[in-house]
Amino acid sequence: MLVTVFCAPRDRSEITFSLDVSPELELRDFIALCELESGIPAAEIQISYAEQPLQDPTRALGAYGLKDGDVVVLRQAERRPPAQPAFPGLPRIDFSSIAVPGTSSAQPPPSQPQQPEPNLQPQSPPQALDSSLMGPASSPQGLDNPSLLRDMLLANPHELSLLKERNPPLADALLSGDLERFTKVLLEQQQDRARREQERIRLLTSDPFDLEAQAKIEEDIRRHNIEENMTIAMEEAPESFGQVVMLYINCKVNGHPVKAFVDSGAQMTIMSQACAERCNIMRLVDRRWAGIAKGVGTQKIIGRVHLAQVQIEGDFLPCSFSILEDQPMDMLLGLDMLKRHQCSIDLKKSVLLIGTTGSETRFLPEAELPECARLAYGAETRPEEIADRELAEVLFHSHLERQKRLAYEAGGILHAFVCVC
Repeated sequence: MLVTVFCAPRDRSEITFSLDVSPELELRDFIALCELESGIPAAEIQISYAEQPLQDPTRALGAYGLKDGDVVVLRQAERRPPAQPAFPGLPRIDFSSIAVPGTSSAQPPPSQPQQPEPNLQPQSPPQALDSSLMGPASSPQGLDNPSLLRDMLLANPHELSLLKERNPPLADALLSGDLERFTKVLLEQQQDRARREQERIRLLTSDPFDLEAQAKIEEDIRRHNIEENMTIAMEEAPESFGQVVMLYINCKVNGHPVKAFVDSGAQMTIMSQACAERCNIMRLVDRRWAGIAKGVGTQKIIGRVHLAQVQIEGDFLPCSFSILEDQPMDMLLGLDMLKRHQCSIDLKKSVLLIGTTGSETRFLPEAELPECARLAYGAETRPEEIADRELAEVLFHSHLERQKRLAYEAGGILHAFVCVC
């Protein structure tokens, strides 16, 4: 339909123009067309039809009753003076520098012209407190004050836990209680972030056909995607970042209690030399089967025990072992014995099912695991130290047993010598 617009500008003479529009066209789009034809800003345009102003900008022209050949009046509204603050005595705060999460950094208001500064360094946009944990940046709200930032983090346990997880160097400096160290680490991270931001800006403004620049931009995009993927994983599947305890069961080898590690990914069942000595089966080791065990690392195989008795709950199962020379784990129940006795790992019930006997045994909780298999250790104890200490104790007891045996043999020889005399 053809609509005639009678335009009455405030500082010019009246003009008339026609627009060929659809009845479904919304009023705001019609005002935009009138702005192009008249040169009057859309914010100052007021459309009237049949002496009634049209107010709803989302309503279609046909809904207002406009038909082909109708005439509308365009009036230019008066400019409204800027609103005065309700409290003129209060200082005026510039909120344009406050970054809203999920949006780009705000630009300064056009009414305040930019003053050129020599050697201006690119500044990182102000972030919220939780964003500063990944690398604190300066902020007009006082987050660039190391003392204030330290007090805010110490007063907020949630933010402190995030800091420990995402920025361990800064967390260590914070918990050390040394303000100078905290300030130094904070400034170093801010400077490093500013350098990276400057490099990013340089790459974005460089030659688009530069292969080196394109490679760095690609790496930046890849790193951003990885960070975004990790953030989604931490929100949707936080359990994937935790550690699970391994599967151990209680058993007895030759009558001696042993905590056995169930590993269906191991090809053969193995036992450490120290455990074999405790179980008194070293006398059965066939050293013709010596070799090298290869897996994550390599270890020397002393030999093989072809048959030994393993008790699991009330069942006695025949089992063979490869004896490893330097193995912190006492015993590993591998796939060979699991298949031989038709064992099934039931993770729902957390039990090991023995198919040949129909019995089952529970997997051990973390509190009952060997020290080397626990996820948490003492403040000053490492797994390697625990394994070394256990091995030293085994060797010490073995040495005592050997001394007793030698003393017993020497006493027997002396007794025989006395009898002969």
